[in-house]
Amino acid sequence: MEIHNWASWDLHGDVIAGVAIAALLYLLLAARNRKGGGKAVSGARAASFASGLFVILIALNGPLHALADHYLFSAHMVQHLLLTLVVPPLLLAGLPQSLIDPLPSLAGLLRRLTAPLIACILYNAILIVWHVPLFYGWAMENHAIHIGQHLLFLGSALLLWWPVAGPRLAGAGMPAPAQLLYLFLAGVPMILVAAFVTLADEPLYRFYALAPRLFGISPLDDQVAGGVIMWVPGSLVYLIAITVVYFRWVATESEESDGTF
Repeated sequence: MEIHNWASWDLHGDVIAGVAIAALLYLLLAARNRKGGGKAVSGARAASFASGLFVILIALNGPLHALADHYLFSAHMVQHLLLTLVVPPLLLAGLPQSLIDPLPSLAGLLRRLTAPLIACILYNAILIVWHVPLFYGWAMENHAIHIGQHLLFLGSALLLWWPVAGPRLAGAGMPAPAQLLYLFLAGVPMILVAAFVTLADEPLYRFYALAPRLFGISPLDDQVAGGVIMWVPGSLVYLIAITVVYFRWVATESEESDGTF
């Protein structure tokens, strides 16, 4: 295998172009909404959206990307968690209702795709399929397919997180208790995949078994580390989301109770 300098800050034009397009669309929608008499996007929402784009740049450029693409399965799992569990809530928290309301056709399509059952099944089916060794190796050997894999992860994760973090879509929405159950169930397949990877007694992914070794980490130890990263920090993100939804629910209930007296 070709040796790459994992410590260098290589930049990838396709990633930078994608982030730039997303930022431009956000600014155009915000300007259009403001021109139409709507509220300006708050600084907090803009910062959240910008943070999501920044995490994409960190995940898909520089050392993490080099480690994930050429050396370590565990680095690839960090990259995937950033794209599926960190970026989507940040981007969605940055979308005010006012940016979605003027786009009824898009809102209608999103309403169907973000129906909780559909979003959960779609995301987890993509997660499971791409961790099958045959398909995983296919993506690692072909850059175009690898890009498609990442786009599927990010796109399906946006749909998954929309019911709890995105703006309402034409009356669609889940009550807080349902959101709690949804988040719990949505994270279960990831735990099963993580257990499958962590408890395997031999390397599952040929690409990483043959990759140059770094830091004295064997292929099996690297795989175990990757599974644990998916299992523990991944589960923690869902737990944090459940906690946020719970306290948001309690605060809403308290405000409603105060308003009745």
